[in-house]
Amino acid sequence: MPKSQTSKDVPAEEEKKPEKVSKEVKESKEKVPKEEKKPSVSADEATGDKEKKVPKEEASTKEVPKEKPPSTKGCLLIAEDERPLAHALELKFSHEGYETHIVQDGVEAFEMIKKCNPRAILLDLIMPRMDGFALLEKLKEEGINIPVIVLSNLGQDEDQERAKALGAKGYFVKSNTPIVEIVKYVKSVL
Repeated sequence: MPKSQTSKDVPAEEEKKPEKVSKEVKESKEKVPKEEKKPSVSADEATGDKEKKVPKEEASTKEVPKEKPPSTKGCLLIAEDERPLAHALELKFSHEGYETHIVQDGVEAFEMIKKCNPRAILLDLIMPRMDGFALLEKLKEEGINIPVIVLSNLGQDEDQERAKALGAKGYFVKSNTPIVEIVKYVKSVL
């Protein structure tokens, strides 16, 4: 019988077997193509939100608010306390090449008229501090002759007649008039 072998007595071939196996495993791993790293899935993507994701480099350039295009047609004053409507008007008129200023009440409107001398005023009648009728009266008293287009939800004939008697060039009921029509009218007045 062969005597038991200790680690010293192990033939060189057997000692190299584990090394040979590990070498084969390494080679087989190298032959298998590595999986490409897939980007991690965000919570929005996992829930099915298909909104386009912008890489961080691009996001930083898109987050900067765009500057208003340079005014080529002059300044318009929008005196309107309903922010969504005021913003929509601002976007439309800016796109048409007008510089726009938005104010929330008649007092601010009168101060802005002195500062920027607008080519036209879009005026709501129901506003805080000084309403549109009071502003029209003040403009008439001061001899300021700027075209005023009233945008109001007051649709009574008396309101329209009063506004026109105070110098309004046009009168639109906001709930019945598309913004495109207002833009078209303002352009025709100027």
